[in-house]
Amino acid sequence: MDRDHRGWLPCLLGGAVFAVCMAGTTLPTPLYPLYQEKFGFSELTVTVVYAVYAFGVIGVLLLAGNASDTVGRRPVLVAGLGCAGASAVCFLAATGLGWLYGGRLLSGLSAGLFTGAATAYVMDLAPPGGASRATFVATAANMGGLGCGPLLAGLLAQYADWPLYLPFVVHLALVACSVGVVAWLPETVRHRRALGTVRPQRPGLPPEVRAVFGPAAIASFVGFALFGVFTSVSPAFLAESLDVSNHAVSGLIVALAFFASTAGQLLVGRVGVGRSLPLGCAALLAGLALLAGALRWEVPALLVLSAIVGGTGQGLAFRGALSAVAGASPEDRRAAVISTLFVVAYAGISVPVIGVGVLVGPLGLEGAGLVFIGCMGVLVSTAGAYLLRRPVRTEDVNA
Repeated sequence: MDRDHRGWLPCLLGGAVFAVCMAGTTLPTPLYPLYQEKFGFSELTVTVVYAVYAFGVIGVLLLAGNASDTVGRRPVLVAGLGCAGASAVCFLAATGLGWLYGGRLLSGLSAGLFTGAATAYVMDLAPPGGASRATFVATAANMGGLGCGPLLAGLLAQYADWPLYLPFVVHLALVACSVGVVAWLPETVRHRRALGTVRPQRPGLPPEVRAVFGPAAIASFVGFALFGVFTSVSPAFLAESLDVSNHAVSGLIVALAFFASTAGQLLVGRVGVGRSLPLGCAALLAGLALLAGALRWEVPALLVLSAIVGGTGQGLAFRGALSAVAGASPEDRRAAVISTLFVVAYAGISVPVIGVGVLVGPLGLEGAGLVFIGCMGVLVSTAGAYLLRRPVRTEDVNA
């Protein structure tokens, strides 16, 4: 790697590109009510449109999650930015529901390409001895970018013209700038091979990781499911139940969950992996209880607290889960185990969210939300109780 590019600037620029891509995946969140008005579809359709994104991510993780180790970081990131740009074009050209499905699928492909490659690239670009700070940059770029998407779209939709177009025009411009940044940054994979040598990653669980993987996967599933509900149906809940139609407010509440997750992930270094998983489960349970209160009594403050507390719990639980399963895995199987954890986590974004959409018809938004909260509460309580009985052995794990 060219030492003239050393220093923190390349690492920070890589993080900025990461954030731009991830912001595009949550950009439509506060705009769904506007699309419902324009195209006349139900709340179930909103959840399916949202969940298509997760299927795209899972597909890429399984089929090409290790591509950047083979062909290099930059080609994979450029491909991801291409998918992000194509997703924005789909939303700009949307004249019907099919365009939204296409845009969300392309957005999922971009996130799937970026999730592993950009994290590795940011760490590659860090100065010698900067691994810990680089991990923070990657974490902040990932979750911070996810939070900036709804915040940006909400502000533009509320206070600027063309609410269904301007957010995607801005994102297209940021994507174009990001392509230029990636072209300037150095490649960090020294021995690259042809694209044809990339092989699908097979998820796998070696015997030594199974004991910790179960509760870690459950906590990850619940945390991502909570994010899925926040980003798919919270704008509708704000408008229908709380009479809050301000797109900037709905975008801010969703953004708070992602920003709180960043804070929760940073706390893992202080509390340790052994404590972060059960603490994360407890915070997730508290976040679910606050969300239940917001749905039942229609109190906006409880929804805000749910975003903050639940987001913090998600950050604690997910980084703790990732560290625990990585630390318990044999080195030659670590990538496959982590891939399996991400598949479970992204299943949490899709399957429960679609379930909520199905239940909205017969039960209403409040009833569907309470059923979701009850199911997730049982899962996370079971995982938390197991972790208290059989804590993760911190001597085998590096947070």
